Amino acid sequence: MNAPAPLTAPQRAFLLRLARATLNGAVGGEPPPRPAAFAAAAGADLGPPLRERRGVFVSLHRLGRLRGCIGDIAGTAPLCEAVVANTLAAAFRDPRFLPLTEDELPGLTLEISALTPLRPVADWSGIEVPRHGVVLTRGNARAVFLPQVAAEQGWDRETLLGQLSLKAGLPPDAWRRGSQFHIFEAEVFGEDPSRD
Repeated sequence: MNAPAPLTAPQRAFLLRLARATLNGAVGGEPPPRPAAFAAAAGADLGPPLRERRGVFVSLHRLGRLRGCIGDIAGTAPLCEAVVANTLAAAFRDPRFLPLTEDELPGLTLEISALTPLRPVADWSGIEVPRHGVVLTRGNARAVFLPQVAAEQGWDRETLLGQLSLKAGLPPDAWRRGSQFHIFEAEVFGEDPSRD
């Protein structure tokens, strides 16, 4: 499968506005916006790139620290709908955090990672850090890191794979033998942290 065309600046801005409206409404008890109605009200074009089925993650950061991150690796829903669903999941269903409260909205910023399709690689030597996100699978164990994680943490490839093994519940050197790898790239964009 070919990589999708990059999103335009207006398409990125629309997805960030959609995610923000989803978040602000949800903490106030409102139902999530319907992307088509939201686009119509905003005078935006919900063109084919925003309706394409693609993997996407939504990350929430508060005061510079991760506050939630949930997504889908494989595109199972149109991008605009997946952004709404994963914004809600990152805010209220990330098991690492308590559900988001209205008090936390100040200082909270959104980041969206729109993914390319997964590609298998023969072995770990085909993984380029920080270009590739990685899915490690060994037996029933599986874990994923987005491409930006290695860059944010300052990890080289071996450190990334060791951390990925630990995240999958495996020994830190499990990636060296018997593991399978899929890679992907991400188009990452977010709100300006100084917006508040």
